[in-house]
Amino acid sequence: MTVQTSSSPPETGAPPPPPSATEPAPPVPKFILYLEPPEYGRALRQLTLWVHHVLLPVYGREVTSMAPWCSRWWEHPEAVAQLHGLWLAWGEMSDTGSPSGMTGPAAWHRDYLIPVMANLRDQSGPFAGCKTGSHRPKEAPAVDIIDPFGAPPPPPPPPTRT
Repeated sequence: MTVQTSSSPPETGAPPPPPSATEPAPPVPKFILYLEPPEYGRALRQLTLWVHHVLLPVYGREVTSMAPWCSRWWEHPEAVAQLHGLWLAWGEMSDTGSPSGMTGPAAWHRDYLIPVMANLRDQSGPFAGCKTGSHRPKEAPAVDIIDPFGAPPPPPPPPTRT
């Protein structure tokens, strides 16, 4: 016979829920491009720690002209966006207790790491023009009209006569 106390859960034959099921879930991180300061700065700092202490020591292959890497990668918005997505996927898929299960890490390598690193290190990728110890900012492509489907810009003011 089981005695039920107010502090013990009822026995149902099912295993007790894991502790995390009773705790509130942490907030889901927003994609870094949607963040404003100071949240952007905090997210970039977390990303930088992961890139410098996990990604590059393990997956940072030698830099060559065929596979560039910029030592100031955080100054390339495209690289920040791609690395942030890679980091978010890593956070979810490296936890073998998550829905991705035991195959999560393998899927992360195949589906996320390899394509992102190949794109970042491509000769025409975001680090094109950067060399070891030399950062070159990228220029965004020119557009003729910032918002071609919005209201037309107001006409310039007439010249003043003096």
